[in-house]
Amino acid sequence: MIPALTRSQVRELDRRATAEFGVPSIVLMENAGRGAAELLLELGIKGRVVICCGKGNNGGDGLVIARHLDRRRVPVTVLLFAEPNEVVGDARINLDIVRAADLSVQVFPKPLPELGTIRSLLASADWVVDALFGTGLSGAIQNPLAEVVELINANRARVLAVDLPSGLDADTGDPLGPTVKAEHTATFVAYKLGFLSPVAYAWTGTIHVIDIGAPRKLVEAYLGPTPEPS
Repeated sequence: MIPALTRSQVRELDRRATAEFGVPSIVLMENAGRGAAELLLELGIKGRVVICCGKGNNGGDGLVIARHLDRRRVPVTVLLFAEPNEVVGDARINLDIVRAADLSVQVFPKPLPELGTIRSLLASADWVVDALFGTGLSGAIQNPLAEVVELINANRARVLAVDLPSGLDADTGDPLGPTVKAEHTATFVAYKLGFLSPVAYAWTGTIHVIDIGAPRKLVEAYLGPTPEPS
C-alpha cells in the first residue's frame, strides 16, 4: 500500500519539523511552493498561470509558486480571495514579497464583485492553480468561495491542486461539498490517506509527491523507512 498521512499527522509532522528539528515553517512553505512550481514547468506551460489563493498557508504556498514562476518569466496572476490584512504569518511574508515584486495580484474580499470579472481572469489562463484550502478543511466550502470553485471547474484551463483539491476530505477522499476537479495534484511529503480511496481520483487527477525538506528521521517516523536510491 502507498504510504499516506492523515490530516492530524500532517499537522503534527509540520509542527514537529519546526519545534523539534528547528526547520523554520517558512522554509517548509518555500520548499513546497518551489517544488510545485517546478512540477508545473515540467508539465508544460503555454500561457498565463492564474493562482487562486485563500488566506491560509495553502494560499501562502500558492504565493511562493507565483514568485518562482515569475522568476522563470511565466506570466502569472494571483487572485487573492481575502482581505490582505487577513493573511498572516508565513503567508503574509510571501504576499508582501509578491506585491513588492510587482506581480499581478487581484484582491477579492467578501462579498465578491460580479463573478464575471473572476470568470474572465480564469478564462485567460493556460493553468489554474488551486491554493484556496488545504488539509485543514473539515466542512463544505461555503459561498462565495463555493461559487469560485464552480467557476474553476467550468473553466477550460488545466488545473493543478496544491496539496489536495479544495473541498476534498483529506482522510476519506470524499468531497465535502463543492470541490475542485484537478488534472494534477502536487501533494506535500506523502499521499493523504483519502487519496487511497477510489473515489478521490476523480478530483485529484495524477498525484505528484513534493519533498518539502522535512528531516528524513521525522518523515520515516510516520511513513516507515525510505527506500535507498538504486
